[in-house]
Parts: sequence; C-alpha cells; structure tokens
Amino acid sequence: METIREITPSDNLAMKQILQQCLRDAHLDRPGTAYFDPQLDELAQYYQALPRAKYWVAVDEQNKVVGGCGIGPVAGADDTCELQKLYIDSAARGHGLSKRFIHLAVEHAQNFGYQRMYIVTDTKLPIANLLYQKMNFHPLAEPFDGDIHSGCDTWYIKDI
Repeated sequence: METIREITPSDNLAMKQILQQCLRDAHLDRPGTAYFDPQLDELAQYYQALPRAKYWVAVDEQNKVVGGCGIGPVAGADDTCELQKLYIDSAARGHGLSKRFIHLAVEHAQNFGYQRMYIVTDTKLPIANLLYQKMNFHPLAEPFDGDIHSGCDTWYIKDI
C-alpha cells in the first residue's frame, strides 16, 4: 500500500512527469490545462508558499512517487478551495488511492476553514468524472470566474 506524505522539492520532477503523462494519455497536453502550469517545476515550493494550501504525494514501497493531489484557494471565494492536480501513475491506479487523496484533501480543507471544494476536470477523463460524482461532487454549468484552466470542460462543487 502506498504511503501519502507532503510533497518535498525532490518530488517535483516525478510529479511533473506523472501529471504530464496522464494528460498526454488523455490527449489533454494542450494550453489551458495543468500540463502547462508554470509552477510544475517547483510544485513543492509553490504549495508551501501558498496560504491555506497543501500538496501530497503517494510513494510506493521503494519510495517512488506514484501520484499526487493538492488543495489551494480559489480567487474571490474565501470559503472555497480547489482540489488540484490529482494525478496517479497508470501502474498505481485502481487501488483506491484517488479516494484516499480526496478524503485527506477534504479533511485538511475543513481544518483550513473552507466550506466548499471545487474541481476542474474534462470529459476526456471519464474515470475521474465518475469518481467525483460517486464522492458527492455536483456538476456546475460553468467554471468559477478567473479559472485559469480554460482548456477543460467540466467543473464540480461539493459542500464540505
């Protein structure tokens, strides 16, 4: 079973590679998706400097990063955080790791004082969409104002 811990700078490259491979596999390696997010090279430092935010990675028995997930604030919505960059290496999927990440994210979001959680995803990620629906996230008709991921087409919200 994978161990989940906070990201460190030494995890940045592995997490960037997992995220970008997942998006390439789904043909989402295009502008307006997390594929081109400027903070990918320094993900650990970015989340450590961001208020009311956190990012975790999962590591296998050999301490190899196999996935990650974070939360961060939503501009203009003090009561709402965003579930961010939930990506799992293909070899580590199907064992409940995404659910574990979401439960951890919700717990920390509540501790940070957030009341809602927002998610941006895409219809090209049907398993992710199904997971969010099963975990009681509700679809939104449009993204939040200021959402930087204009290349995505699906949004969810959940009261926490």
